[in-house]
Amino acid sequence: MTATLENVRLVLADDHAIVRMGFRMLLEGAGATVVAEAGSGEEAVSCFAGHLPDVLVMDVTMPGLGGLGALERLLSHHGNARVLMLSAHDDPQIPTRALKAGATGYLCKRAQPSELVRAVAQVARGRRFLDPDLASQLVLAQFGKGADPIDALTDKEFAVFLQLAKGSNVQEVADSHCISPSTVGTHLYHIKQKLQAANAAQLALIAVRAGLIEA
Repeated sequence: MTATLENVRLVLADDHAIVRMGFRMLLEGAGATVVAEAGSGEEAVSCFAGHLPDVLVMDVTMPGLGGLGALERLLSHHGNARVLMLSAHDDPQIPTRALKAGATGYLCKRAQPSELVRAVAQVARGRRFLDPDLASQLVLAQFGKGADPIDALTDKEFAVFLQLAKGSNVQEVADSHCISPSTVGTHLYHIKQKLQAANAAQLALIAVRAGLIEA
């Protein structure tokens, strides 16, 4: 039976306008109403506060604060928010941290369109949803916990690591997380120690090898 999204109000957050358009057409075709769109993590938090949708559908990889940072900020003000996180990457690090941070669901962008509709329907009802193709990877990752040095990063360090690996400088990271540059510097010191990286280029290489960002 095809999931229906009648009376479900959504905010879509993705930095690619053409992707948002595709999501809008698909989800509105299933009966949902898209009340707002956002192109960054900051905009997603603002749109949620302004419209209080049933579900926020949000990409993990966006400029500025990014999806994980936006999720943390959103849930600090709206603890009952229902958020479905999307990502083009299937490395277990990101879904594990997204769900730990409070996301209601997680879906890989390579999933079939019907899976997105099903995921939104589940999350709108307050039910957890995890991409079936990722479930086995998360189990294996738990069994192998500790083998990957990225596991040693705290959630805040991981968010900072992702931004720095994607090319943001210390001031940009500080501004997006509303913290001081010196605090970012402290996080960076710990990140380098834990990952045994000497500079930003090595951080980027580690992120690429882990499948967290594209080369």
